[in-house]
Amino acid sequence: IGGAELKKKNRRVKRKEIFKRAEKYVKEYQQKEKDLIRLKRQAKNGGNYYIPEERKVVFAIRVRGINRMSPKSRKILQLLRLRQIHNGVFLKVNYATMNMLKAVEPYVTYGEPNLKSVRELIYKRGY
Repeated sequence: IGGAELKKKNRRVKRKEIFKRAEKYVKEYQQKEKDLIRLKRQAKNGGNYYIPEERKVVFAIRVRGINRMSPKSRKILQLLRLRQIHNGVFLKVNYATMNMLKAVEPYVTYGEPNLKSVRELIYKRGY
């Protein structure tokens, strides 16, 4: 009986800890949004433009099949782990990956993911 109560207590403590961590992330995102709005307003009031920071991650999805594809494009898609149509991957943005994406642009679509789409992907396909 004592072991079961101990497990129950540990689970309760762990659940509270997880909830606090989630609250911290929510607070952090809200703070980032407020900072972004504040910086935009400051720039506008000063007669300047606000340029947001460079994105760090893109999400790429393969939208076309293999018909009449050059070997170079096929190899790039393999390197990007986009072997089948409708496959998607998160990619770190750097000079090499952006050049590869530009080379296979007719076969893929890509963009910066927002929090909502990442959350939906993780809920649906995350392991």
